[in-house]
Amino acid sequence: MKVCIVDYGLGNLTSVFNIVEKIGVDVCISNSIKDISESTHLILPGVGSFSHGMRNIKDLGLVEILTHEVIDKKKPILGICLGMQILSSYGYENGKCEGLGWIKGSVEKLKSNLNYERIPHMGWNNISVIKDSDLTDNIEEQLVFYFVHSYQFIPEDSSVISAVCDYAGGFASIIESENIFATQFHPEKSHNIGLKLIKNFLYRSEKNVKN
Repeated sequence: MKVCIVDYGLGNLTSVFNIVEKIGVDVCISNSIKDISESTHLILPGVGSFSHGMRNIKDLGLVEILTHEVIDKKKPILGICLGMQILSSYGYENGKCEGLGWIKGSVEKLKSNLNYERIPHMGWNNISVIKDSDLTDNIEEQLVFYFVHSYQFIPEDSSVISAVCDYAGGFASIIESENIFATQFHPEKSHNIGLKLIKNFLYRSEKNVKN
């Protein structure tokens, strides 16, 4: 197993690296075509705006290689926070911006409700699993993760949503579609439960691909 954390200039790269290294697998931080193509698993982290993230990915010439590895070769990928959002068709932060388009849908601003919940959504929150999830499988403790975001991914096909968070009227917190996995929260900042979730991604996704 070899994990490549895709470096496109945004994200908690060191935090993600440290938690994957703790699992005991080969891991690198890179944006080279060689490292991306030779990996068995990809992680796409991210903190920042949708348009900035997509601009960096395009400027680095990563769209083609990532699409080939994930869509054509079905390599498992985990998108985290902004890395989840840019899997969509479009984002509407700072105007309409085209995403990678691997999962149809849009990224739109969270809406505050009568509970006067603050935007951006920052801090620890429970999530609720609404369908069988490889990422949360066999995690027995309460599912509480760390969030920092102002936007949400709204997929056209709601069947890809595995878990939701009820903050700001509710939004998708885990998306799973074949070899594509994504979380709106930050597992790398979610202590032991985040470690278990990433371990599930690495080992359950590998099993699914082999099958």
